[in-house]
Amino acid sequence: MAKPLKISYTSNSIMCTTENLPNDLKEPEINSPLDTMRHSCAHVMAHAVKNLWPNAKFGIGPTIENGFYYDIDLPIKLTPEDLPKIESEMKKIIKANSRFQKAEHTINDALLLFKNLNQTYKIEIIETLQNTLAAKTVSSYQEGDFTDLCRGPHVNTTGEIRAFKLLSIAGAYWRGSEKNPQLQRIYGTVFDTKQELDEHLSLLEEAKKRDHRKLGKELNLFSFHPEAPASPFFHPKGAIIYNTLIEYIRNLYGPFNYEEIITPQILDISLWKKSGHYDNYFENMYFTEVDEREYAIKPMNCPASTFVYSSNKRSYRDLPLRFADFGRLHRYERSGAISGLTRVRSFCQDDAHIFCTPAQIGDEIAQIIEMTLKTHKLFQFESKIFLATRPPKRVGSDALWDQAETVLKSVLDSLHKPYQLNPGDGAFYGPKIDFYVKDALKREIQLTTIQLDFNLPERFELEYIDKDSRTQRPVMIHRAVLGSIERFMSILIEHVGGAFPFWLAPVQARIITIKDIHKPYCRDFFNTLKKYNLRVDLDARNESMGLKTREAQMEKIPFSLVAGDKEIQAKTFAVRRYGQKESNVMQHEEILNLFLDLNNEPKKIWDTKTPV
Repeated sequence: MAKPLKISYTSNSIMCTTENLPNDLKEPEINSPLDTMRHSCAHVMAHAVKNLWPNAKFGIGPTIENGFYYDIDLPIKLTPEDLPKIESEMKKIIKANSRFQKAEHTINDALLLFKNLNQTYKIEIIETLQNTLAAKTVSSYQEGDFTDLCRGPHVNTTGEIRAFKLLSIAGAYWRGSEKNPQLQRIYGTVFDTKQELDEHLSLLEEAKKRDHRKLGKELNLFSFHPEAPASPFFHPKGAIIYNTLIEYIRNLYGPFNYEEIITPQILDISLWKKSGHYDNYFENMYFTEVDEREYAIKPMNCPASTFVYSSNKRSYRDLPLRFADFGRLHRYERSGAISGLTRVRSFCQDDAHIFCTPAQIGDEIAQIIEMTLKTHKLFQFESKIFLATRPPKRVGSDALWDQAETVLKSVLDSLHKPYQLNPGDGAFYGPKIDFYVKDALKREIQLTTIQLDFNLPERFELEYIDKDSRTQRPVMIHRAVLGSIERFMSILIEHVGGAFPFWLAPVQARIITIKDIHKPYCRDFFNTLKKYNLRVDLDARNESMGLKTREAQMEKIPFSLVAGDKEIQAKTFAVRRYGQKESNVMQHEEILNLFLDLNNEPKKIWDTKTPV
């Protein structure tokens, strides 16, 4: 008789790595003592909620970076004022220092146990484990008088839980489906020491001030409207930033020998079936019908670029071909997942697809890594590299995946770049190299991606003639340095707190008059700066200088230039940088040279001979 498959999982979320388990019941493994304490704190929070509201029913909720959450069905609607009450109850449970005790159950015994506890969501989880994974046993943990379905691990006793804080409440549909009940999600954080907790809470307060949705409104960059859900409207200042980012990437295309293409937004459904998107990405796509033909609005540029490649006969002498495409993309995101510019339904990527021979892969990826690292340096990001391997849901043979993963690993090894493995996180058509950056709030965010694809050239029967006149398949490399321009803007706004570098700021300098008699002098210099395509404006309103300079600071304009009688006589301006209290007196030529130098910041980064 085969040995039973033992499946156990955490009290506040499934902790199973089995590929067949539904995505809404998966959670990363607990790999550190701190994660174990966070997991145990989530269990204690559930116990506290149960003490306060005995009819509470518990869903799932994983440990996450810096903390945990728990989805709970309650007879009342929680408010932030309820969190201190739950914390107080948690402190009592922690003080009791009860031991966490594990028990194994057969499926039938577990179902009976949680039916008696009236925990309907746990019963559904047990049935999912049984039906999906043919599980024979599950486990529970008990501390005090509270029992929960749980994989573990836990700390030994509740008294080992140290510095914690409940943070917020949000809504969350059970198992991520809007067809299911909406539960209340309580977020919390846990650290080893109170000092670490206080530092983290301070960063969270700073994050609220830097929230790109808040700053986007205050700085008049973008807005959202119900007529186009999750699709941003960029205002003039936001459009300047947006287009300047695209211009920055475009300026790299000459030195790196890219050619830009433009491809349609709506393509026949047959293309998406051939590419594999229909089978693997259907739920994220928009569809329409025209002249009795079904079409899809493109969620990705890659299949369209294959048509440009195949429109001509290709020789090995033509390769590599580097096609860049700023095409607008549309992806359906669930309403619960959308968040400002971070997750939108309409966006543009700094996308490119490189068609090359297998022998050219190393050089191409090395070139993209150079492009990436210097770009991250420009925006003052620290980078980490991850190699993401084959996901459970994918196209192509294992042999192709073996080849693609081996090539990427070899390239990274040959470049002596430290990297970590991220198993199962590759694209459905190929493995990838992902760059995570650390922002000013010490958050690690996935940004640049390089994806190696042997599958789409096979599916679209792409060919080139090699030097021996034989037909070969090219390799396809997908590359996005900034990724979605919308998402990158959200990251950058929060990274710089809305105070953009001079070259990117929508208004680079404001010239401020003190009295009417100073207006001609200020206007003359304003016109001089405009001749150099500098983004300056003139505040000649009949308001106090104090009010006008405060407004310039609130708008986070890099420089304020003020001129009164003394400055006019000396042919100078009092120049104040954003964030500084004192002004410096500068001559016209000094100001112009400073501004032109700062505007040249991207070029200076690229002129630096930094090794890859």
